[in-house]
Amino acid sequence: MLVGAGRSGVAAGEIAESEGVPHNTMSTHLAILARAGLMRFRRESRSVIYAVDLEGTQALFSYLLSDCCAGHPEVCAPLVDLAEQMSGDVRRWAPLAHGDRVFSVLFLCTANSARSIMAEVLLNDVGRDRFRAYSAGSHPAAKPMPAAIERLKSLGHDVSGARSKSWDEFLAPGAPRMDFVIALCDVLRGRACPEFGRAAVSASWSLPDPAKFSGSAAERATMFNELYASLRRRIEIFASLPLASLDRRMLKVRLGEIGGGRTAALEKGHAS
Repeated sequence: MLVGAGRSGVAAGEIAESEGVPHNTMSTHLAILARAGLMRFRRESRSVIYAVDLEGTQALFSYLLSDCCAGHPEVCAPLVDLAEQMSGDVRRWAPLAHGDRVFSVLFLCTANSARSIMAEVLLNDVGRDRFRAYSAGSHPAAKPMPAAIERLKSLGHDVSGARSKSWDEFLAPGAPRMDFVIALCDVLRGRACPEFGRAAVSASWSLPDPAKFSGSAAERATMFNELYASLRRRIEIFASLPLASLDRRMLKVRLGEIGGGRTAALEKGHAS
């Protein structure tokens, strides 16, 4: 329960009721865990809120793996996997003020030719000190859509590295570990989105597919302007989130809120 709650924590009384344990008994157990460095607590009004101390818990697993499992790798294998996941969580939620932590973000769409390419380029410019953006598709096109590239170039973005690519590149050994995976379309041609690491926070920012737009040249130019503006607004909000103070559950909520902001103009253009 507490691991799922992340840094937000849960009130001691709520934990006791959930587990069917008397409040005084539960408070004693939680206090012991806090003294052992496995829990943190804070007071909010009349409640005591407990949260997992990820660093302390990671240190415990490191001790168990290095000392207690020596010579028995078959026993340690599941623990190694769990420790690596926890280690990823610890690094990911470390305060940004400490060290040079850069968050990896993968944008997905079907062809990786317009929406996800634009999002990748935008985030690398808007959040260059805090983020490293990538993009991929379930069925990538041979190359990015020229109109998308021209729109980005006309607004001063560097598109020299833009290319359409399969998401398989990010599932291969040695691929960057993703902190966020954001899908920009509702359906990826029937392919379920793979898991890019259990620690990644996923979200959907569904936007109309420019490849399906059939308006005039002027209407098409307007559509790309609106698409760019919508992506930029979302990315600027995302880049300004206080990542160091939000747990995974709250981050997922905030990303969902950002993804709910499709503009009326985009909806109208897609329908036409």
